[in-house]
Amino acid sequence: MSLAPEKVRHLKALSNQAGVIAAAAMDQRGSLKKAIASAKGTDSKHVTDEMLIEFKVAVTKVLTPHASAILLDPEWGLPAAKARSSNAGLLLAYELSGYDNSQPGRLPDLLPHYSVKRIVDEGANAVKILLYYTPFEDVKVNDIKHAFIERIGAECETYQIPFFCEFVSYDPAGGDEKGVEFAKKKPEAVKGYMKEFSKPQYRIDVLKVEVPINANYVEGSSVYKGEKAYSRTEALAHFREAAEIASKPFIYLSAGVSNAEFVESLNMAAEAGTDYSGVLCGRATWKDGIPVYAKQGVKALEDWLSGEGVKNINAVNAAISPAKPWYKRAGIAA
Repeated sequence: MSLAPEKVRHLKALSNQAGVIAAAAMDQRGSLKKAIASAKGTDSKHVTDEMLIEFKVAVTKVLTPHASAILLDPEWGLPAAKARSSNAGLLLAYELSGYDNSQPGRLPDLLPHYSVKRIVDEGANAVKILLYYTPFEDVKVNDIKHAFIERIGAECETYQIPFFCEFVSYDPAGGDEKGVEFAKKKPEAVKGYMKEFSKPQYRIDVLKVEVPINANYVEGSSVYKGEKAYSRTEALAHFREAAEIASKPFIYLSAGVSNAEFVESLNMAAEAGTDYSGVLCGRATWKDGIPVYAKQGVKALEDWLSGEGVKNINAVNAAISPAKPWYKRAGIAA
């Protein structure tokens, strides 16, 4: 792949000195509102815009000194963008939170009052899109998603801003996506979308992907739950096979798992020799601060983040020390 100088400049702004993307994520919207409401023992309608902004600002202010970048949303995240540390680049989400429930296939949509140009004007270094995707979905549904990503890729190309596409697999039959049966299907789902969206017509610059296994079901892992989907040898093979399929730089997302589970997954990626280029890690770093905020307020949250939150992000930073620079896989000079 070749990258325009302007895209290279932006990617450098999102990376640490080793050329690795060590980014935090705080673009959660609907899920954050529900989590705060649940911790407060109230309804989501009682979680105000001001509370979402306050939470995002606190997380961004405390954690970005330890991150190379922060992912935020334009709806409630722009005040946090101004509060980020000067060392941290900025990614902005372009998709509407959630997905269309009125029809099958978890179809995506865009924020109605934003465009790539407007995201550029906000000072972002990258555009991020979340796409629910599985190769096991109906081909007509997936074709809608293919066209959707092609349009966004072309828009990002016009404005010379990097396009990060985030993928979350799911079960079209509605099965338990945290269970062992889905864990057995997950490697092929991840490999399937990594192969498809490495194709040049999407103009994606960085693939933001799930780890290709569920560490809870890897026999002998530090978070093993006693039910086996794969041996450690099989899990490591899945990491290697997924990496070989991708022809773009790729980074791992934490997908809402615990810090211990995400770090264990990253340790397996390193053991497998995977040439991933970093992480975009959200809830694994800060989600345990939600009940602190809900019950004790923003000052208590900041105190928790300064202790446990920083400890969590530093554990992730240590785990990604074997990650490879994005420019190596992109085929450009350091």
